[in-house]
Amino acid sequence: MEQPGFFKDRVLPIITVILAILAIWHVFVVVLNAPFERDQAARAGTPITFMEILPRTFVQERPVLPAPQQIVVELWDTTIDKAITSKRSLVYHTWITLSATLLGFAIGTVLGILLAIGIVHNKAMDRSLMPWVIASQTIPILAVAPMIIVVLNSIGISGLLPKALISTYLSFFPIVVGMVKGLRSPEQIYLDLMHTYNASSAQTFWKLRWPASMPYLFTSLKVAIAISLVGAIVGELPTGAVAGLGARLLSGSYYGQTVQIWAALFMAAGLAAVLVTIVGIAHASVLKRMGVRP
Repeated sequence: MEQPGFFKDRVLPIITVILAILAIWHVFVVVLNAPFERDQAARAGTPITFMEILPRTFVQERPVLPAPQQIVVELWDTTIDKAITSKRSLVYHTWITLSATLLGFAIGTVLGILLAIGIVHNKAMDRSLMPWVIASQTIPILAVAPMIIVVLNSIGISGLLPKALISTYLSFFPIVVGMVKGLRSPEQIYLDLMHTYNASSAQTFWKLRWPASMPYLFTSLKVAIAISLVGAIVGELPTGAVAGLGARLLSGSYYGQTVQIWAALFMAAGLAAVLVTIVGIAHASVLKRMGVRP
């Protein structure tokens, strides 16, 4: 009895949306790529009909908008057919970006949690630091990234760490905000109860505030891990990097390889989905161990 309902309520809407996106995508492939075919026919002085243009728009070498099947072929060629150690392998470039993402995410998580604890337990930090934390996110990352890269390169630091720090810059903010909200979520009656038990500040933190903040923390981590990936990719752009998903996007734009660009974008989107799913699984596991019902 549950299976038909599951298909109708969960699977069918997803399939419908995907089919609608693919239909719209194919229409725009024809619309955006057809002018090139008409221009080529005009240069050659040969008339061309729409039915002759239609199939050609899906197989152009450098299309304005690649067809879905072209992206699938590119993904297969650069992930399955290429050795993962090859610099033409998208798996190799994904690993480079993933390394910076995870390092930046780890630093951002630790930094965000420590700042949140300080803000909650110290009024001076709350009044002085929190506005600066918020203000830091008003600076565009595209303006910050080159400065971080240049400054660190001037003192001999290059490679993974500069990209990781850009990821840290983006990821720590949602963690700080989420953890501050989570650590302050216990109602006053529970704080008063801990006080009547003569609990110390550390005991109140570990027994009450920390468990109460877990749902807020993992919600923030889902945002942070995705935005860390964005930071790592952005960090690869101003460096002229030769490895990483950002480097693939950069080289694709240099040489007009739009299929390569879209393949890298889809790989980045898939990687983000996997990372968010892993955090979601950890979230469910932690809440289950805490006895929280789904």
